[in-house]
Amino acid sequence: FGSSQLGSGSPRSGSAPPVPSAMAYQFYDAHFKEGHKVKTVKDVEAEKFIAAFAQHLKRQGRFEIPKWADVVKTSKAKELPPLNPDWLYVRTASMVRKIYIRGGSGVGAFRKVYGGQQRRGTCTNVFCKSSGKIAR
Repeated sequence: FGSSQLGSGSPRSGSAPPVPSAMAYQFYDAHFKEGHKVKTVKDVEAEKFIAAFAQHLKRQGRFEIPKWADVVKTSKAKELPPLNPDWLYVRTASMVRKIYIRGGSGVGAFRKVYGGQQRRGTCTNVFCKSSGKIAR
């Protein structure tokens, strides 16, 4: 993260991928902001885009959920698997958004982004990367 990129205030830098139909514009305009025309992913709030795109991925059924998805931890710092049964769709939507905003991100970058503090009992907390298999 460069300091020049943080807080620059320019929500529309870069070019948007082509949208297949005008219906997509109408749906997103009505769903996200009234009177605000959505042109790129950067115009939409992150939470709303990720939730809507995760539902879209689930409805399409393009990829199947692995058998291990309900028991796997997302990081060695976590104690339990995710509570949301659709967590894989949400993670995929989040990764798609991050790739769109900042292209060229690899598995190592996503491990760092989705990592967190590992609690080690009485020892100090240490940053720990997330699982690489999930990011692949």
